[in-house]
Order: sequence, then C-alpha cells, then structure tokens
Amino acid sequence: MAAGRSCRGLHSNRMEASSVRQSKTKSKAGNGAGAVLAGIVPLTPENGKRRSDSGKLVSANASSASASVTSVSWPRGYVWSAAAAIVGGLILRLWMLRAFPQVNGDGLIYGTIARNLLEHGRFALTDGSGVIHDTLIRLPGYPIFLATCFRIFGVGNYTAVAYLQIVLEVVACLLLADFVRRIYSPLAGLITLWSAALCPFTAVYSSPPLTESLTFDMICLAMWSLERYLERRGTIRRRWLWVFTVAICFAALLRPDGALVAVALWPALIFERPADRQMPAALRAALLCGLVSVLPFTVWAARNWSTFHVLQPLAPRYATDPGEDTHPGWQQWVKTWCLDFSCTYEVYWNVPDGPLAMDALPSQAFDSAEQRAKTAALVAEYNVDQQVTPEMDARFGALARERAAAHPLRTYVVMPLGRLADMLLRPRVENLPIDLRWWEYSHHRPETRFSVAYGVVNLIYLLAGLAGFFYRPRLWPYMAAYLVLRSMLLLTVEAPETRYTLEFFPILFALGGVTFYRVFSRQRSTK
Repeated sequence: MAAGRSCRGLHSNRMEASSVRQSKTKSKAGNGAGAVLAGIVPLTPENGKRRSDSGKLVSANASSASASVTSVSWPRGYVWSAAAAIVGGLILRLWMLRAFPQVNGDGLIYGTIARNLLEHGRFALTDGSGVIHDTLIRLPGYPIFLATCFRIFGVGNYTAVAYLQIVLEVVACLLLADFVRRIYSPLAGLITLWSAALCPFTAVYSSPPLTESLTFDMICLAMWSLERYLERRGTIRRRWLWVFTVAICFAALLRPDGALVAVALWPALIFERPADRQMPAALRAALLCGLVSVLPFTVWAARNWSTFHVLQPLAPRYATDPGEDTHPGWQQWVKTWCLDFSCTYEVYWNVPDGPLAMDALPSQAFDSAEQRAKTAALVAEYNVDQQVTPEMDARFGALARERAAAHPLRTYVVMPLGRLADMLLRPRVENLPIDLRWWEYSHHRPETRFSVAYGVVNLIYLLAGLAGFFYRPRLWPYMAAYLVLRSMLLLTVEAPETRYTLEFFPILFALGGVTFYRVFSRQRSTK
C-alpha cells in the first residue's frame, strides 16, 4: 500500500436467486413470484405496439394497452443466463463482504439504537459512560430493521444482517430486470439484470449495516410494483397498490431523502392510470396511497414532540439532537470552497473534535493574502481545544459572506455543480484499500490506474443510463423526475460523498439495459 490514507470505509468516519424454473406453457404474468421470470413483450412508445427481442414492433390491441399483458415464456437461454447473473451477483457480494468488511461509524450508531430498542424499548444512543440518551438523529426505518434482525439472529450479529441484505439486494436486481422487461423488452430486462447484479459500486454497499442497500431495494420494489399496478385489472390491482405504498413509505423511513421516491413516482398513479379507470377512481387510489404512506411519520413526529418538544417529522439535516450546535457559519464557509471528497474527508469530517490542518485546505479556500491570514488565525484558535465556539462560528460566517459577495457565481453555481459532478464522476473507491489522493500517480501508480479504470466503468453506467431516456421507455418521465429532484437536493450539500448518488443506480441500470438492448439490436439488424 502506498503512502497516504486509505479510502476504505471512509463514509463511516462521519456520524452517520434463487433457483429458476420456467414452465414450457404460457402462464399469467401475475401468478406469484414465478412472474418475475415470465417473459413479457411490453408496449413501446411507437404507436402502442410491443417490442419483441428481435427488435420488431408487434401490434397490440389498443384497448388492452393499459390492461394485463400476456405472459410469453423466455427462451431457455434467457433462463440460464438470468440464473448465471444471479449467482454471479451473489458471489460478488459475498466476496466483497469477506474482502472489505465494514461495521463501524454510522453502522455502529444504527446498531446502538437497535440494541436500545430491544433491551430498553427506547430509540436512544449510549454515550461513553454508558448513559442512554433519547435521539432523533436517524429515522426509525433502519434501526427497526436491525432490531428485528438482532431479535431473530442475535444481538450484534451483523454477519447475519449482511447475508440478509445481500439476498435482498440480488432479489431487488431481479425485480428491476422484470420492471425493464415489462416496460420495454425481455432482452433489455436480461441486460439490466446482468448490469445490476455485477455492478461493484452497489455491491460493495450491500453488506455494511447502512441504509444504502435497503434504499436500493425499495426503489426497485417501488418501480416494479408501480408498473404491476398500472397493468392490472380488477381487485388484484389493489395488491400492487399496497406493495407500492409500502415501498415508498419504507424508502422515506430509511433516510429523509428517500421521500423523493414518492414525490417522483406517486403522480404516475394519476397520470398513467389504466384506460379502464376513470380519473375519480385514480385520484381516490392515489390519495389513499399518499395518506397511508405518511401515517408512520405522524407517529414519529408525535414521538419527537413528546420527547424533545420539537416538530421533526423526518431527521435533522446535520444529524444533531435538539440543543446541539449545527455551526451554521462553519457550514456556510465550507460551502464556499469544498469541491471534492478529499476536502470532505481531510477537513469537514474533522470538525469539531479533531485537528484542522491549514495545509489541508485547498487553494480555492482563499481569495487573497488577507483572507488566508484570517483563516489561519481561525484555524489556530480552533486547534486550541478543537471546538467551534459561537464567536468563532460567527467569524467563519462573516468570512463566508465576504467570499460569497465577492464571487456569487462561483459560490451559488460553480461550486454546487462541481460538487455534484464529483459525486457522479469520481471513481467509487471509497470502500476499497485505495489511497484518498488516488490521482497522485507518482506515489501509487497501480492504485491510480485502477481508480481511473473504475471511473471509466462508472462513466459507462452513467452515460448508458442517460442515453436510455432517448428511447423513451414507459414511465421514463417519472424516472427522470427522480434523477432531477435528487440532483437538486445534492446541489445543497456542503461536503460531497459519492455514496449520495448510489440512489441513481436503479434507474441507470434500467435505462442502461434499454440502451444496450437497442445498440445490440441495431448491430444484429445490420448484419
């Protein structure tokens, strides 16, 4: 390992499939779990026709476009290929669990809350002296999931949690593939399954006790159940509405930004309603879904009001309990210069309670010699006891306002877009034994080459996914809405982390499957 700090587990430094069997006869698409591997020839935007894997458009009865579709068995090769992708996805995740185990930082915070839920019936943290303190810094979804696992497998059994999350994520990849098959074509779905199952960027987060893996699962489940609801007739339709409701609700219970899944997908219940359903009925179903999905948050808000006398239906932005200082001046100052993950790790995560090195600040942190001197004085004062006092925070705030006034375009446009670009394009090596400053080629040439290759793979996923919008598969506006909404949220982040964009990947996998399907189909048609 070259000199320098390893990125492995960096995110923790901050408080934070089955066997496949297919009948040779046709079966209904909604008949249980077997429907996941039942081939569907879906509708495409081209005149309400279905697209077969040969790339040809097959006529479809317009009146049945929004009704239940006919199941078409996969070719035998598809079944075996899907099984191979599932096995490959499991092997990749199990290997990453063994090679890069991560139970620390945020994972231990979730574990402590889960333990206190089981042993004391309190949503609370335990401090260094063993005293239990009620908290609201995390939403209850993941701690409840962990507590359930601890009750079944034993308190502190994170290995069992990891195995369960791995299985759930591979199942989610299968649901995502089925979603793509239904909205576009079976081959596109198969390609999606391979790209999702073997993606190292999501696989490495499948085993740590963090919310990322379950959030991925809920996004896949939400899109799959939404399409099933929109394609069903009669009483069976309600089943999928409830599944969709559970998915969007639990996504929001895992992390505050999970509510964006509901905001982006819920309108499809109204605007993509089946042809046999009138607007009043669609509105009633959508309102019922929305009402039920917010009920858990009323309970959570009531608990927070009763315990802390604050109105907090989600979780605080800076993961602080009532009465704790959020250091707004410091946060605003960081926003004026923090551009990439190295700044997050070397500076932002160290404050407070850690050393702040002047030479760790990038050149864009100063606009003049006078600003450098002011910053150096603040850094020296902070390092005395490594705490940000109110007076010190006010001076950081004044420095931030001075810099923003002098360069408003840089502060409010360039820097936010730069941070978003870093989160999207940076090689996702933060959980691998790769040096933080991987681009310093003279220090660690193999790590630099590996990181660049990793970055290229990430870029391929991103570009293939974005290109999929060009082919306009069903429900594409709602997938686009989610990406836009999440990007807008990430523009407000002070300190970028690549894991904040992991939630993009279910949609990138889905649309990327469409893109590669069209590319392969075009190549075959020219031969």
